[in-house]
Amino acid sequence: MAAYLMVQMTVSDPAQYQAYGKAVVPLIAKHGGKFIIRGGTVVALEGRHDGRRMVVFEFPSMEALKGFWNSPEYVPVKKLRENAAVLDVWAVEGA
Repeated sequence: MAAYLMVQMTVSDPAQYQAYGKAVVPLIAKHGGKFIIRGGTVVALEGRHDGRRMVVFEFPSMEALKGFWNSPEYVPVKKLRENAAVLDVWAVEGA
């Protein structure tokens, strides 16, 4: 079953966050992940959207997603986004 890594963010240092993005995308791909949504326009059909950027990655399974998130290779990459953005991150199983 597919699993989705869903992220909402506020970026405070675009240059530093771009360095993080360049480093994390190949690591996500290594674990079978791919972009589904990459900061597109959000249209609230009901309720409200808080305006933050949204990114969604699809992984082949929750195991693969957690393999990326908990991998030793991600530790130094994750440090690249410290003080560059505030994130909310969710892992959700798909149908």
